[in-house]
Amino acid sequence: ENGIEQSSVDFDAMINSINTLPAAVLTPATVDGLVHMREEEKLARDVYQYLFEKYNVAVFSNIASSEARHMAAVKALLDKYSIGDPVVSDTRGVFSDQHFADLYTVLTSQGDKSLLDAYIVGATIEDLDIKDLKDLLALPLSQDILLVYGNLERGSENHLRAFTSQIKANGGNYAPQYISQTEYDTILSGSQGRSRNGRR
Repeated sequence: ENGIEQSSVDFDAMINSINTLPAAVLTPATVDGLVHMREEEKLARDVYQYLFEKYNVAVFSNIASSEARHMAAVKALLDKYSIGDPVVSDTRGVFSDQHFADLYTVLTSQGDKSLLDAYIVGATIEDLDIKDLKDLLALPLSQDILLVYGNLERGSENHLRAFTSQIKANGGNYAPQYISQTEYDTILSGSQGRSRNGRR
């Protein structure tokens, strides 16, 4: 189970859709959300790259590649709406938002302890990602942003399933920290790539 949720063809189609769907007037909360998600996807990519270098386990490199595509999709939205990119340096562990820099330090040091801890770090990141995406999907959003967030949410659900299966295979257990136990159980019972669009 490699945790990759979409082919490059799907990704190209999504980028094309971003550029062809009509532009909207964005609220400050929506702008802030895009900036936040751009760095949150970088956090995921950076931590997984770090963990892959440490443990050389394919699930980390596969999901890091997926997170890089998520970063690019959010960047396409930032460009479309002329929003400044918070990723001023692509260096691993470097963030404009100190919150993410601190999280990077905490998560990588936790992942250093053991491979099981590293898988738990992966589940933690996806858990946080899903919670933040659900909050953002509750906002009134334009089609292009809904498309990207829905795709990111499905990706994070796939990644969470992949990390959970690795945790269980290594004799561990993951208790969700950001989403509810019920939401977590629902995600685990879902299949790879199935859409459950958290829209309200």
